[in-house]
This record gives sequence, C-alpha cells and structure tokens, in this order.
Amino acid sequence: MNLLIIPVVAGLTCIGAALYLFLRLRAAKISSPKMSEIGSYIAIGVRAYLSRQLRAILLVTPVVAIILGFTLNIWIAVTFVLGVFTSLITAYMGMSASTRANVKTADDATRSVNTAFHTAVFGGSIMGFSITGFSLVVLSVLYLLFKDPNPLVGFGFGASLAALFAQIGGGIYTKAADIGADLVGKVEANIPEDDPRNPAVVADLVGDNVGDCAGRGADLFQTFSDDIVTGMVVALTLVPKYGGAVLFFPMLLQSAGLAASMLGVLSIRFFDRSKPETAFYWGMAVTTVFAVLGSFLVSHFLVHDMALFIGTCLGVATTLVSSIITRYYAGSSGKPVHDIAEASKRGVALNVITGLSAGLQSPLGSIVMIVIAVAAAYFISGGSLLAIVAVNIGTDLLIGYIMTADAFGPIIDNASGIAEMSGAHEQIVHSLSQLDSVGNTMKATTKAYAMSSGTVTSFVLFSTYFSIVGLKTMNVMEPYSIAFILLGICLPYLISSLTIGSAAKTAMLMVDEVRRQFRTIPGILKGEAMPDYATCIDISTRNALKEMILPGVISIAVPIFVGLVFGHWALGALLIGAVLSSALLGPFFNNTGTAFDNAKKLIEDSGRKGSFEHQAAVAADTVGDPLKDVAGPALLIFMKLIGMAALLIAGIKPLF
Repeated sequence: MNLLIIPVVAGLTCIGAALYLFLRLRAAKISSPKMSEIGSYIAIGVRAYLSRQLRAILLVTPVVAIILGFTLNIWIAVTFVLGVFTSLITAYMGMSASTRANVKTADDATRSVNTAFHTAVFGGSIMGFSITGFSLVVLSVLYLLFKDPNPLVGFGFGASLAALFAQIGGGIYTKAADIGADLVGKVEANIPEDDPRNPAVVADLVGDNVGDCAGRGADLFQTFSDDIVTGMVVALTLVPKYGGAVLFFPMLLQSAGLAASMLGVLSIRFFDRSKPETAFYWGMAVTTVFAVLGSFLVSHFLVHDMALFIGTCLGVATTLVSSIITRYYAGSSGKPVHDIAEASKRGVALNVITGLSAGLQSPLGSIVMIVIAVAAAYFISGGSLLAIVAVNIGTDLLIGYIMTADAFGPIIDNASGIAEMSGAHEQIVHSLSQLDSVGNTMKATTKAYAMSSGTVTSFVLFSTYFSIVGLKTMNVMEPYSIAFILLGICLPYLISSLTIGSAAKTAMLMVDEVRRQFRTIPGILKGEAMPDYATCIDISTRNALKEMILPGVISIAVPIFVGLVFGHWALGALLIGAVLSSALLGPFFNNTGTAFDNAKKLIEDSGRKGSFEHQAAVAADTVGDPLKDVAGPALLIFMKLIGMAALLIAGIKPLF
C-alpha cells in the first residue's frame, strides 16, 4: 500500500469536517436583527482588509518567486507560490467561519450560555481542521509529483512569508484599534468596552478576526507545514538506515495527531457539566492520549525504533508543560495575575513593574523543558537528528485541537462585543465576558505551544542547515563568529522594535480620530448620533498594510544577504543568535501582555469597572497589547522564516 494514502485521507477528512461545520454554520438562522446587522459590519471590514492584504502580498510574491526561479530552480519558485496561496486560502476559510460563528454565538447566548460555548468551539474547529487538512493534502500531492522532499522547502518558505505578513499586518490592525478604543473610550470618556458609541469599536472587533484568527491561522499553518518539510529533509539522509518508509514518518505522525485532535474536539461535548476551561483541558487530555497512541503505532510499525516514540512523547510533554507554565504566569487563576491586579491599587507604574517582573521570569521553565526534551531524545537515540525531529513533531501533534482552542478566543470576544452593542441583557454580556476570560487563557496557551514548537523547529532547521553545508563545528572564539552571533541576537530586537513602533504609530492616528469624532460630531456620547466606524476601519487597514512591509523585507533579506556575501558559517552563526534571542523574547512578550489583560479582566469581573485601579489596569493592558499580539507572534514566525531562508540558499555557493 502506498503510505501517502494515509495523510491524504487524514487531510481530506479534516477538510470534509471543516466544510460540513462551515455549511451548518452558514445555514443557521440569527434571531436578533440587531446582532445580524452588527455582524455584517464586522464581516465587511474583515473582507475589506483581507482583499487589500492580498494585493499587498501579491506585490512581493512574484518578485521573490522570480529570484528563487533564477537562483535555485523553477520548481522551488512554484512550490513557494503554492505555499503562499495555500496559507492565504486556509486563513480566508477560517475568517469566513469566525465572522459567522461570532454572531451565532452571541445569538445562542440569549438562550443558553452552554450552547454559545459549543457554537464557538465548533466555529474554532473549522480553522483548526482546515489549516491542517490543506497542509497535509498539498504536501502529499507535491511529494507524489517530485518524489523528493527538497522542492518542498519552497512551500515551507512561502507559508512562512505569508504568515509573517498576515501576523504582523493583522496584529498592527487589531492592536491599533484596541488601544484607540480603550484609551479614549474607556479611560477618557469612561464608557464601557464594546460600547456602540465608541467610533473604534467595530475596527476593534474586525481586528480580533484579522489578527487572532487569520494571523494565528497562517502562523500555525506554517508551523505545521515547516515541521513536515524539515522532517522529510532530515529523513532523506537516513534512508540507508531506516529504509524508504522513513520519509513518510513526519506525515504519518501528523496524521495521527489530526485524528487525535478531531476526537479531542468532539469529546468536549461530553464535559458539558464542567466549567468551560475545565472542558477544554479534558479535551486536551483526550487528544494527548490518542496522539501518543498513534505515535506509538507509527514508530513501532513504520521505522521500528522506539527511541523515536520516546522523542515524540517528550515533544508532547514539552507542549503540555509550556501550557501549564503559561497558565500559571498569564492565567487569571495564577498568582502573578493576582499580584498585578493588587499592584493596580497603587497606580499604573507598579502594575507595569509587577507585570514585567513576572514576564521576564516566565520563559525560563519552557526553555528548560525544551533543553531537557532535545538532550534526552538525542541521548536515547544515540545521537540521531531524527529523534529531535520526533520531538519537534511531538510539539505539533495537538495542533488541530490547539488551533480550535485559539480561534475560540476571538469568536467569544466578538460575540461579547456584539451582545453589548446590540443591547443584550446584562447577564448575557457578563456570561460571555467570563467565557472571554477563558478565551484569553486559551490564546495564551496557544502562543506558549507555538513558541515551544517554534524553538524546537528552529533548532531542527539550523541543525539541518549545518548538516547540508557540512558545518560540524564552529569556533566561537573567532571574532567573526561572535560578530554574527551578536548580529543574530540583535535581529529579533529590531523586528520587535519595528512592529511595536508600527502599532504605536497606527494607534496614535486612531486615538486622534476617536477624539476628533467625540469633539466634532454632536450627540455621539449621548447615543443620539452614529459614530463614523468606516474611517476608523480604514485607518487601521491602510497603516497596518503599510507598516508590515519593512519587518517582512528585513526578515527575508538579511539572512540571504549574509549567506551569499559572508558564507555558510556566517549564516550559521546568525541563525544561532537569532533563534536564542527570539526563544526568550517571544514568551516574555506573550506572557507579559496576557497577564496585563487578565489582571484587567479580574478587576472588571469583581465589579470595580471605572475605579482608579481599573484605569491603571486598562493603561497597563494597552502597553501589553502590542507585546502579546504583534511582537511575540512575529518573532515566532521570524525564527522559522530565517531558518527556511537558510535551507533555501544552503546549496548556493557564496559570492565571495
């Protein structure tokens, strides 16, 4: 039997499940005309942004494809373009689902919060199933055509490039709107969050979709795809040891993970009596059990090497430990978040200082777990790089479930906003707000998972790169090695600076526009006049697309320039520095920003909205917003993009 049948069937099953859920969602009736109207505003804003983002990416894609075609070969260019567009298609599918699920969730909440919870879960699963299904099917077909994993590197590079633009653009959009809505609406005008009188409120809700759904979907699509591609490239070097079947090891492992994720999502229905957060964790437990069972079967029957099974289990454990650490540092039940909320009673400064202190500590546990997992797998396998690939794919095995939990967050966030804007009963808004807090923790868990997976992936990428170019050792005592390691360390700081600065510049324009409308349009604050939502949406759209270009170009150009001009060893040193720096900065940004957000929600849920401490928490939350939703996710993608760029040019001789 051709082993490619298994990933193709697994992928098509996921796509079929996503399509079935999407059609069900589209056919569902909305009983509230007001909610339906607000949902249509959000959907129009989302489509407008995505169409303009597509045009922006189309300006870059042909240029890069032509360069790849001339410097490498035409097939790398073709797979690159395919990677870009497959990523965009899956993101668009997820977006279409989320903009329908948010209205349906808000509408269902008027009858039952439990029904609303399940609507949001299955709405999120459309994103989770579609990104994984499309990736598996397309990569399987490409391998069937080429019979060689090397051309697939172009696909991974294209997926990473699309993810970088989607995440940076979407992140800048959503955070500019969020900051503008919070600073002027909640702090200055003292009106509630998601109040229809706020001109930036619709842009904020649109941003939840383009940043947290489309951006994160593209991010996890490239994670899933890159890990399969790098795994197959490594497996190609080990065919003499394991036989030709080893080439299918990454795809079959991911297929087992997808089956487990589908069972995990379905199992959430059996935990109806549990709290929503508890139901999610039970679903994750079910997914983990079946994923581990599947990895045992693949390791035992395909490659007959149980060291790879142990490596996969270590990868799964890394994901779970990272999630627990994130839940402690950034979750609403953790001590750091309570400390931040308590510090808010003394003002903004102490809130921020307390949050930064906890955030700087948060990457340590995950990094230690990654080191233990990689070192243990390498030792147990007798020094096999395939065991580290197994760890890497182990961190991916829950990806379908993780993406479902992540997309749940913005769907609930939107539903809460739609309910408040439509004038729903206060109890419904409060119930959705509590679900929103669960969604925030799920989003933070996803970021922890993605960062752990990204760090291991980056290690596999530069190990593969060193193997291809024949670099077995590097003398770090040489000044040139130190110089390029330091340059690599600096790059994530530069990318972070550019993305945070871009969010700040766009937010300034948003703040000015909201203030202008409050000042010049009589009756907005009294509810007697409609705000100009469209202008705020346009400000976020135009500036997000403009500001995403420079970080993207730097991420592509610097590694290629260093590799071609200074040689393979220089690029290797650059990779080491960039990955180490990103692996620490990313979790710091993600956990700090989420902790600020949940501290604010903790104060709000205790009935202290509008108080001095609440205003301090809102200000700190706006500081954390670009950290967790722009800089942190951008660094995750940057780590993989720079590694895929290195693999692409590994076969090219330096110019000098």
